[in-house]
Amino acid sequence: MIGHSVPQIFSEARRIARLRRSVQRPSTGGDVAAFLIEDMAEDIIDRLGFVRHAPAHAQLIGGCPAALADHLRCGGTSLSVSLDTNPAEPLAGGPYDFIGVIGQLDAVNDLPGALIHLRNALTPGGLVIASFIGGQSLPALRAAMLAAEPDRPAPRLHPLVDARAAPALLQRAGWKDPVVDTHTLAVRYSSLDRLVADLRDQGLGNALAKPAPPLGKAALARARAAFAARAEPDGKVTETFEIINLTGRRSLAGT
Repeated sequence: MIGHSVPQIFSEARRIARLRRSVQRPSTGGDVAAFLIEDMAEDIIDRLGFVRHAPAHAQLIGGCPAALADHLRCGGTSLSVSLDTNPAEPLAGGPYDFIGVIGQLDAVNDLPGALIHLRNALTPGGLVIASFIGGQSLPALRAAMLAAEPDRPAPRLHPLVDARAAPALLQRAGWKDPVVDTHTLAVRYSSLDRLVADLRDQGLGNALAKPAPPLGKAALARARAAFAARAEPDGKVTETFEIINLTGRRSLAGT
């Protein structure tokens, strides 16, 4: 049988590096953006309460905002947080009765494999909730990057998951009671540079295996001008973030 290798679109080392930088940024002081990660964490708290799931042994993959850590530990959960776990490989330390993944599934090469490994790391009846930005995100930034290099645009923004494909992926991965839903956040920016800084603050920078070189001075000026051209009367540009939420369980039979 001929094996089929997974295309290496993303660099695992770059994905982990961007996450580690985002976790370290608050310690440097200043105004550090965290609204996307905090939104994902609050959503996980709400979902845990809605399904009345009080985990005993939980794993969080990605950054862990204080509100989510406090919620779990106050409920008596034994919690481990990992920055280095590759969701597309078997998870160590399990099984867990809850796994939360915050903002990491947007940049794994083998998303179907990751969904299978997350399920396999659960106890029978265990719950997994994963949140990440989806394919309808960042239209203003994408337009600015195209304007920067109109003749031959380089790959600067990595491809994102289309929420419409997610239900089939969860079913193929064997998740029980799978739920896929999305919501959007609209954030207003006075400049392209602030948008890029906010993405880096939250570990959402470029994780491509073969990143393009930095924009030249002229291309960067075109990108900034294209972004500014989308401004509303108050001078700010509205950027959109689509958040995809995947929820499901392992069957009580452990399959």
